[in-house]
Amino acid sequence: MKIESIQVGMPTAYYQGEQSAIHKQVVHGPVHVAYDNLSGDKQADLSVHGGRDKAVYVYPREHYSYWKQPVGLLRTARLKLPDNPCGSFGENLTLSGLTEDNVYIGDTFSCGDVILQVTQAREPCWKLALKFKQKKLVLWVISSGYTGWYMRVLQQGEISAGMPLTRVEQGCTDWSVRHCNQLYHAKKLNRDKLQSVLACAALSESWRVSFTKRLAYYDQHATSAGD
Repeated sequence: MKIESIQVGMPTAYYQGEQSAIHKQVVHGPVHVAYDNLSGDKQADLSVHGGRDKAVYVYPREHYSYWKQPVGLLRTARLKLPDNPCGSFGENLTLSGLTEDNVYIGDTFSCGDVILQVTQAREPCWKLALKFKQKKLVLWVISSGYTGWYMRVLQQGEISAGMPLTRVEQGCTDWSVRHCNQLYHAKKLNRDKLQSVLACAALSESWRVSFTKRLAYYDQHATSAGD
């Protein structure tokens, strides 16, 4: 498990008055990791990205081999990826050796002096689709499960590409990033699963609010049905 590449970017004009920092540049050399973001990196829309719970966006390098193949329902669409795809999905850290299947909400990793904790899966948005000029890319990313994930910074410090990551604390083993993703996008509510994921103390506040609302909705309608 190691950092393959580090990317940062600042918000710039993107589309119809909207800004985005999805176009990131590879950093060669050490980068300071602060509680809110990496040095030289900011998010344009803090209601969706960034903040303490989503300070660092991570994406597995292994997934880019999937996106280099034809994708979509009919497997006819192609994404125009560069030879070195690191950062193409807007991630800060491109990692190897970790995926949504073996990373869990609350997992804590050390990298040098920096300590990072997994908080939620990434919610792909229209800006990613626009970047690749594929209207259905958001749906493809969600259905594939290859979303990447966000991490909060528990201890600040410097990191560099090539540094190893060590899992120093196991999170909620019932809730891999993939499993959490599936629950978040599920059309049918499951009370037991909602209660279970809400028991994960490390879950991001935004996803906690979302799951709490769904649980309340479920309980309200279950009560109404029983009246």
